[in-house]
Amino acid sequence: MEIRKALLIGYGNPGRGDDGLGPAFSEAMSARALAGLDVDTDYQLVAEHALAVADRDLVVFADALIGSGEPFRFERVAPGRPEVLGSHSLRPETVLALADTLYGGTPEAYVLGISGYEFGEVWEGLSGRAEANLEAAKAFFLSWYEDTLSRPVSVHA
Repeated sequence: MEIRKALLIGYGNPGRGDDGLGPAFSEAMSARALAGLDVDTDYQLVAEHALAVADRDLVVFADALIGSGEPFRFERVAPGRPEVLGSHSLRPETVLALADTLYGGTPEAYVLGISGYEFGEVWEGLSGRAEANLEAAKAFFLSWYEDTLSRPVSVHA
């Protein structure tokens, strides 16, 4: 079986409470050293992520989710209309559009939003409810990733 070239980008600010869910998730997955998965942790998505994304078969963007009643949300995402490129922080859809436009890369991509509750205050760590949601997201992802590795790699146009 061919191993997919996969990338996980966890982003957010760990110094702002539950906004650190994305980095906490990516660091937990990095520690597991999953086959075929490279992991990047950053404060925000920027145009430079497009090059790394373009060279992958599969990309997952992990971030904190605000105002959801679910522990986490996992959705397929496609390249979207770029916002102003002078922005320092981009959406996953924009990073994918840049990867396609600049480098011809169109990976299968997903967004994993993990529900958080306490944002804004300057403090390290996660709230208890966000910690529980992080655990649920990790369990889901590990199962999903194993299943995904067993599927054939799709060829990108």
